[in-house]
Amino acid sequence: MQTQTEAKISGAVAAALALLLLFLLLWFVYIDMPISPEEEGIEVAFGDSQSGGGNSEQMPAPAVEEQVAPPPTPAAPSQNDLLTQEDEEALALARQRKEEEQRRKAEEAERLRKQKEEQERLEAERIAREKALAEKKAREQQARDNANNLMSGAFGNQTDNSAGSGVTSGSGTQGNPAGVVGGNPAGGGSSGGNRWSLKGRKLKNTLTKPKYDSNQEGIIVVNIRVNAAGKVISTTKGQGTTISDPKMIQDAFAEARKAQFSAGEGDAVGTITYEYKNK
Repeated sequence: MQTQTEAKISGAVAAALALLLLFLLLWFVYIDMPISPEEEGIEVAFGDSQSGGGNSEQMPAPAVEEQVAPPPTPAAPSQNDLLTQEDEEALALARQRKEEEQRRKAEEAERLRKQKEEQERLEAERIAREKALAEKKAREQQARDNANNLMSGAFGNQTDNSAGSGVTSGSGTQGNPAGVVGGNPAGGGSSGGNRWSLKGRKLKNTLTKPKYDSNQEGIIVVNIRVNAAGKVISTTKGQGTTISDPKMIQDAFAEARKAQFSAGEGDAVGTITYEYKNK
């Protein structure tokens, strides 16, 4: 009997504990569930009642929540946009390179122009210096020639005043006013189309005209100084020259130095005249 009673008590306690656990479980589940608000209904009058018109008060309209539009998302650049951007950058770079090249060419042209102007200025100064120096030397030589001519004239007058003798005819030099020696006049004459004058001397070779490759026409008179052996030792531009080309004058000087005259006592001064005509 006692054993059955203990068993019943144990069963009752176990059942009570099970019910308590079930209650606690349901309790926690119910508490955790969200409570949704009850929806309110809207009264609708169907017109079958005297008072169906409702109150004069109108129900307020439900508040409408203002929807704020989100900012537009920037669109990702397409392949065409990327190609267009690359083309514009390439064009801008090409324009920049072209402008730099044009600026470089302009600077180079300006540098060459200034260099050319400087060269022309230096060349003009050089020519002017050479011309001034040549004119100075010509004046000095002319002064010396004039002095020598005066001295030679003085001695020549003394000789001319002396009485002459000998045969006045024939092929010799005596009695010949031109002083012809062997068919070549002494003191002056012409040779190769050129004229020369050198008192007391005769020309031993033929005068040749300098190289002439210009279209200028005129005369170049070369003052010459001949030593005792008959060699031309100096040349200057003489009076009566009408050509101012420095190269032609220098060529005339070089050609005059090739002339050979007869020997005599001391130096002698004279001229060689070259005449230029276009054919």
